[in-house]
This record gives sequence, structure tokens and C-alpha cells, in this order.
Amino acid sequence: MSELLKSIDARTKLAGTNKLEILLFSLGMDTRTGRTETFGINVFKVREVMRVPEITHAPEMPPSVEGMVSLRGVLVPVIDLIKYTGVQSDKKPDIMIVTEYNGRTQGFLVESVDTILRLEWSSMRVPPDMLNAQMGGLITAVTELPDGRLIMVMDVEKILAETTHTAEDDMVFSSIPPLERPDRTVFFADDSYVARKQIEKTLEALGARYVACVNGAQAWEELKKIAAQADSVHRPVKDFVQLVLTDIEMPEMDGYMLTKNIKSDARFAGIPVIMHSSLSGMSNQQLGRSVGVDEYVSKFEPQKLAATITRLLA
Repeated sequence: MSELLKSIDARTKLAGTNKLEILLFSLGMDTRTGRTETFGINVFKVREVMRVPEITHAPEMPPSVEGMVSLRGVLVPVIDLIKYTGVQSDKKPDIMIVTEYNGRTQGFLVESVDTILRLEWSSMRVPPDMLNAQMGGLITAVTELPDGRLIMVMDVEKILAETTHTAEDDMVFSSIPPLERPDRTVFFADDSYVARKQIEKTLEALGARYVACVNGAQAWEELKKIAAQADSVHRPVKDFVQLVLTDIEMPEMDGYMLTKNIKSDARFAGIPVIMHSSLSGMSNQQLGRSVGVDEYVSKFEPQKLAATITRLLA
């Protein structure tokens, strides 16, 4: 399995091309439906794939958190995705995908891994409402392969927020000081429901107005409409939107391409762009800078996000 990911560092060159690579995995056949679904996770966030090591079980953990494992001297929480998703399988998971989000490492138990698939973000679609309801809002993007398989990309931020307490409590937001000018409008795009809710809480604490979109393609279409409206009344776009906040990983158009579009269009001159992502590695931050991002803030740090927004809007 180490061969599967041996060139993972080289894959960072895909960022900024509106392409991604996802690791396909299965949670086994659900005995209720007789189907074996295929899921995906962005390779950027995968550190290694291994057989499940010895797990130390601990009390008072959510039902889907199996316990902790020691990886090179670091204790890592282990989440059983089969239990979390409610799949009823006769098999025990024997594969662990080790991931990193916002500088935190965790393991996900799955039944099997398949292959790494290179795709265009434009081929990824926002999941239909029926599928979203069926999967409990757990899916952020879907695509169909030539062999007819439906690939579903999981909202890992939602999983972590519900199992490892990465989401902050309301006390954090209550300590955010409001903007001196509450008439500022922030435009943001994120495909994760959990992330959008946290951004909204942060902006509400600041007293800022906001416009939200669920992916980069939708965001770019809405921004072009705002620019056209501004042109029609002979005013600059920055009179309508004062800051753009974008995730990196989004179906149809990622945050790098959205930023490129904004920064290459003179109508958006003077509007800062913050990249807000759980891809917290330095290479991702450098790639963000290369397409014109003004600031980079990791997700689930609402106070840091609020401070950055306040400084850019001052």
C-alpha cells in the first residue's frame, strides 16, 4: 500500500489546474441494500494507507471513534467510517487511511482501498438533494466513472466536527469583537455545510453582511453578476463586495481557479481574497500565493479568521 502513495508529494503540482486526485475506498456491502458504495478522499490529505494497528480503546468517546493508535510516537484518534455512516457490514475493517486536516492527524477505518483516480474538478458535481438526504449531508461532491460507478466524496470536515470536536463552541464566537464598519460585505464559497455554518457564525459575530455559495463555479457566476450590476450603475465592484473568502476543494471549480479568475479580472481590483482551507501544508499556502491569494487561514480557527477579516477590511 505504500506504493499506492509513494509519489504523493509530487501530486501537489495539480493544485491550480482545477484537477485533483482522489483515493477510492469502500466501506463494504451494506446488508440492508446489497450494494457496495465507492467513496473518495482527496489525496492531498492522505498521509499513508496501512493495515489497522493495535487500537487502544478509551472510555467516553463517540460510538464511531474506536480509540487511539500510536504512529511514530504520536497518539492518533481512529474513526470507524463504517460505524459512522451506518453501513451494516458483516466484515470488520482492516485498512486504515491516515489523514491530516488543519495540522491534525487521524485515522479512518475502511474495508478496502481501490486506486488513485485523477479527475477534473469540473467533472465533480454538487450531490442531488435526494442523495444528500439519503447520506445525511455527508457527501460534498459526486461523479460517475465510465464503468457506471458513482463516486461520492465525503465531507470529512463534518465527520471530524462530530467525532473529534474540531468545531468550536459558541463561547469562541462571543469573544470576537465586531467590525468598526458593519456595512462591509463578505462573499464566501465552501462546499462543506459545517464549514459554511462556522463562517456564518464568525461573520455574524463581526457584524458583517455576507453572500454564500456552495462551490467555486457558483461563486464565479454570482461574482460576475455583481460585477455586471456594478457596471450598470457606473460604480466599482468593491462598493458591493469588500472581501472574498474561498475554500480550496470544491466541485466544478476549486478555490485556486476561482482566485485566478478574480485576480485576472480588473473589475475586482482592490478586493482581497482569503483562502480558507483544511489543506494546511506550506505547499498549499505557497500555491495560494502564486494565484494571488492575499491571506491564508486554516479552517476551524474562527478567532484567527475574524482577526484576518478585520485587518483586511480596516
